[in-house]
Amino acid sequence: MRYVISILGILVVIFLAWLVSSNRKEIKFKPIITMLIIQVLLSLFLLNTEYGLIIIKGVAKVFSVLLEYANEGVSFVFGGMANAGEAPFFLTVLLPIIFISVLIGILQHLKILPFFMKGVGWVLSKVNGMGKLESYNAVASLMVGQSEVFITLKKQLHLISKQRMYTLCASAMSTVSLSIVGAYMTMIEPKYVVTALVLNLFGGFIIASIINPYEVEPNEDILKIQETEKQSFFEMIGEYILDGFKVAVIVGAMLIGFIALMTAINEVFDLLFNISFQNILGYLFAPIAFIMGIPLSESVSAGGIMAVKLVTNEFVAMLDLSGGDHQFSERTMGILSVFLVSFANFSSIGIITGAVKGLNEKQGNIVASFGLKLLYGATLVSILSGIIVSLIL
Repeated sequence: MRYVISILGILVVIFLAWLVSSNRKEIKFKPIITMLIIQVLLSLFLLNTEYGLIIIKGVAKVFSVLLEYANEGVSFVFGGMANAGEAPFFLTVLLPIIFISVLIGILQHLKILPFFMKGVGWVLSKVNGMGKLESYNAVASLMVGQSEVFITLKKQLHLISKQRMYTLCASAMSTVSLSIVGAYMTMIEPKYVVTALVLNLFGGFIIASIINPYEVEPNEDILKIQETEKQSFFEMIGEYILDGFKVAVIVGAMLIGFIALMTAINEVFDLLFNISFQNILGYLFAPIAFIMGIPLSESVSAGGIMAVKLVTNEFVAMLDLSGGDHQFSERTMGILSVFLVSFANFSSIGIITGAVKGLNEKQGNIVASFGLKLLYGATLVSILSGIIVSLIL
């Protein structure tokens, strides 16, 4: 029965994307079906095979070691601030982002990351039926982040059509930055983080191909990557250290604000209506949780976490999932974990719009005009990834 529900869920997601499609006649279902099959096979490989387990353990080990190195720096500066046995979230989860950011900067500086992004993007373009620009952007969003990726496309930003801008922004919102993957792994199981990264990459193409189908002419499919300004090695390191610190502080500030706000709203609703706001959201999202393969008995609680992610961000939802008294089954934990690994939330609309507008005001206004449609598509990507995993678990 669960396979029937999951397959029905995939059809529902495709239908919901089809409803808002800008050109239904142009939808190419062959690459969509191919990518769905690839998603299932990759999920099987990563979650149900010995080699997949070895890869995930290897990735988790790498990030574990990196976090240990990062904590050396954190301990030197902030050592003694926490009582024995305590682990403040800002110190243990957010500040290590600085070190990961530095490593990304070094790989960028040595031209290793751009080479990798171009290569993987070229391979993806042979599968997804889209252009090299779209494929590169999806990989680059995963590597450098949803706002920073547009800096690499600065040279040709003014030439990109409205349709292609939607796909580029959808990819950026559907993935997550590599710099904060380590932080996710401290809250949810690494195997689900790694699986979600891969699934979202293809899921972004699937949903964008339905919502926003178009043809790319060969003469239009030119990739001009903005070269970074010439900097010395240590100038670059200093810049990425500060960038990483900004990300950590911004995420921390958002967590303080959103968690406090959610607590206050829950208390008000509980006093007035004898039900928390999160429970109300849970009931609204319960049908979506159900088509993702989550049992009815857990769907309301799961729906509440999904809603929290949408209206706040993935960190708040992950903290709720890992620290709350929900008593979910292992399968439900896996489905929810995969769903949470993306930037699909309301605040991302402002982040992406602001990033593009800072580089090109006209394109920024275009992005703002389809902001809600962008979030709608990115949320469908997260739902689709959760459904694919539900077939495997």
